[in-house]
Amino acid sequence: MSEQILQSIYNLTKNYNDPLSNKPLDQNNTNFQVVIKNGNVNISMSINAEKAEDANKLSNILKKNIEKINGVVSVNLVLTAEKNPNQPKSRFQINAKNIIAIASGKGGVGKSTFAANIAVALKQIGNNVGLLDADIYGPSIPRMMGITGRPEANKNKKLIPLENYGVKCMSIGFLIDVDTPAIWRGPMIMKALEQMFGGVEWGELDYLIIDLPPGTGDAQLSLAQNSKLSGSIIISTPQDVALIDVRKGINMFKKVNVPILGLVENMSYFLCDKCNEKHFIFSNNGARKEAEKFNISFLDEFPLDKKLRLQSDQGKPSCIDDPHGEISQKYISIAKNLNQNLNN
Repeated sequence: MSEQILQSIYNLTKNYNDPLSNKPLDQNNTNFQVVIKNGNVNISMSINAEKAEDANKLSNILKKNIEKINGVVSVNLVLTAEKNPNQPKSRFQINAKNIIAIASGKGGVGKSTFAANIAVALKQIGNNVGLLDADIYGPSIPRMMGITGRPEANKNKKLIPLENYGVKCMSIGFLIDVDTPAIWRGPMIMKALEQMFGGVEWGELDYLIIDLPPGTGDAQLSLAQNSKLSGSIIISTPQDVALIDVRKGINMFKKVNVPILGLVENMSYFLCDKCNEKHFIFSNNGARKEAEKFNISFLDEFPLDKKLRLQSDQGKPSCIDDPHGEISQKYISIAKNLNQNLNN
C-alpha cells in the first residue's frame, strides 16, 4: 500500500519544480524526500531561504493535494534551508564528481567482486577512482585488490589511501588484523565510516565507488542520506530468496531519493567445461525480470566462473588478469555506459 501511495505522490509532485534547483519534484530529486508509514506521509523539501514565501505557497498546494490521495492518513511537510553558509557541512564530504554505492539485499552475491572490478574498469577508461570498503564486519576489498599494509597519516592528520592498479583504496581491513573480528555497535561503526570517508586524503576523484555492507541497516541508510550519492547499483543472484532482499534495497534507495543506476545479476549460469552448455544453477533471468518490473536498467549478467573466483582470491581483478576476456569486457562496457550517462 505504501508503495502505491508513494507512486501516487510522485505522479502528483513531478508536475511541480523544486524551489532550490528548479528540477521536477520526482523520485530522482535529492532535495525532495518522502517517507510513508501506515499512511502517514512525511516530506522534507530543501529550499532557498530567500524565497521562503514562494516555497510556503508550494508547500500548501502539495499538502492539500497529497491529503486527497487514497490511503493517506496525514501529511507532514517540512521545509529546510541553509541559514548560515559557513556552518559545518555534512560529515560525509569528499571531492568526487560521482559517488556510486554498490549494494545488495543480502550477503554472498558477489557485491564486493563487482565493486573491485568496476573500480578498476573505470580507472582503465581514464578516470581517477577511489574505492571505499564500507563493509565493517566483512571487509573484502584488501584481498580482492591485492593490498596489504596500513595507511599512514599526512601532515593534515588525514589517512593516505593505499593504492593498487591505479585505484585508491580504504578499508577497515587495513586498520585491524585480518583475523580480528569487528565487534562494534552502531555508533562505533558510524564513526569508523565517517573517518574512512572524510578523514582520508582522497584528492580529486572522478569516481568514488562505495562497497556497502549487505542489507538495509543504519550504515547503508546514513551513507545514502549523507554522502550525496550519484546513484546506486544493486547486485543479486537470480533466485527468489535473493530477489526478496533486492526489493528492500530498491525501496530504501527510492525513499532517500538515490537514483538506481541499474541491476546486475551474478552467478547467472555455469558454463560446463565438458559439455559447453549453460546450467542455470540459481534459476534464470531473475534479476533481469526484477529490473523490468521496477523499470530499472539491467546492466549485465555474470556467470558463476572459476577464473573470476581465483582472480578475487589472488587480488587480481579480471580487467587486470585477463583484460581481453569476456568478463573483463562486460565490466568495461558497464564502466563506459556509466561514464556516458553520469557525465552528460
